[in-house]
Amino acid sequence: MFPENTPHMPAQRAVEVHHPTLLPPAVVASAPVVPMQPGAVPSVASIVLPDGRVVTGYAMSPAQPEPLAAKPPVSRAAVNVALGGVGFLAVCGGLLLLTTFITALTALVTQLIVLAAVIFGGWVAVQVFSASGHQGGTTVNIRKATFKRNHFHG
Repeated sequence: MFPENTPHMPAQRAVEVHHPTLLPPAVVASAPVVPMQPGAVPSVASIVLPDGRVVTGYAMSPAQPEPLAAKPPVSRAAVNVALGGVGFLAVCGGLLLLTTFITALTALVTQLIVLAAVIFGGWVAVQVFSASGHQGGTTVNIRKATFKRNHFHG
C-alpha cells in the first residue's frame, strides 16, 4: 500500500486528475443507435490523507441492499382452518372442564343428600326410641279424661 524506496516525501507528490473517457456505443446492424450522452459525467475526486498521500477516484454511492422478496400472502382458507382448529381445541378444553365441574358438583350434591338422610334418620330414630323407651310422658285421651297428679289417664 505504501510505495517503498521513494526519494521524496509523500507531501511532495504531484496530484493527477483523471477524467473518464466515454466509449462510443456499439452499433447494431438491425436498427441505428443514436449515441446519447449521460446526464452528468462524474468528476474525479482527490483526497489528501493525513500522512500526505493523495487518493484519487470516483465518488461512489453506498451499496443498497437488495430488497427482500415479498412473502406470498397466506390464503384465506389456511387462516380459516387454523382459526377453526384453535376454536375447536378451546371448545374441547372448555367441555372437559365443564364435565369435570359437573361431576364434582354431582358428587357434592350426593354427599349432601346422604348427610341429610343420616341426620334426619338419626333424629327419627331418637324420637322413636325415646318415646317407647319409658312411659313417663303425658298421655291424653280426650274422651275419657281424668286428672291424676298432673297426668291424664283414660
